[in-house]
Amino acid sequence: MKDDMNAMLEPGQLVRHPTQAAWGTGQVQSNINGKLTVMFLHEGKVVIDSTRIALVAVFEK
Repeated sequence: MKDDMNAMLEPGQLVRHPTQAAWGTGQVQSNINGKLTVMFLHEGKVVIDSTRIALVAVFEK
C-alpha cells in the first residue's frame, strides 16, 4: 500500500485541498484506513484517498 499522506490529520482539524481552492476550508470528520472524510465550506462532504491527495493543514481561524 502507498503511504498515507494525511495520517496525522485528526477529526476537527482544518484543511484545504491543494488543487480545489474554491472548496474553501474543510474540517476533517474522520480518518480511517487512508480514507479521509472532510466537510468543505463550499463543496460539502468529500471523501479523500490519502494515498493520492495530500491535504494542507490550516492553522488560522
